[in-house]
Amino acid sequence: MTRLWWVRHGPTHEKTMVGWRDVPADLSDHETIARLNAHLPQDALLVSSDLIRATATADALAQGRHRLPHHAGLRELHFGDWDGMAWDAIANTHPELSFAYWDDPGDHRPPNGESWNEAAARVSAATDALLAAHPGRDIIVIAHFGAILTQIQRAMGCAPVDVFAHRIDNLSVTRLDRHATGWDIVAINHRS
Repeated sequence: MTRLWWVRHGPTHEKTMVGWRDVPADLSDHETIARLNAHLPQDALLVSSDLIRATATADALAQGRHRLPHHAGLRELHFGDWDGMAWDAIANTHPELSFAYWDDPGDHRPPNGESWNEAAARVSAATDALLAAHPGRDIIVIAHFGAILTQIQRAMGCAPVDVFAHRIDNLSVTRLDRHATGWDIVAINHRS
């Protein structure tokens, strides 16, 4: 069995959509980071998305853990032209598409971005590569809200819209265990 410890990066305090735009994380809450570090297995491998909010969070949790190269496949959803826009501006410029993107996720795609299904396939491919390369290991994966939700959906075997009921807070842990017959969901949005 391989245990994946999905950690959402530190907060960005952005008030607009943040996907592939590279914005820093606020990692000043040292107490929360220390509790999170204590909760995570010390002998785990550590990998992150290549966006700086994830790599900096991984730096804060490295603590002697073996670090794997950053992986672009673990990035957040690609919001394309919506990245950096406020929710109301998106709703005003693309009212039908923005509603469909969240209410019926699947093949709807923001302009110059990716659909939910494309993002899920990308993150699943990155996850599968980690599982194949490191079977039976604990792997801490520092990623993003959408990336983590794609893997919860995968483990649950549910429709994309059903997974949106789950919160994924910054610096929370979602643990998904992969074994020979499928997935076990051990924790979603655990706060240390």
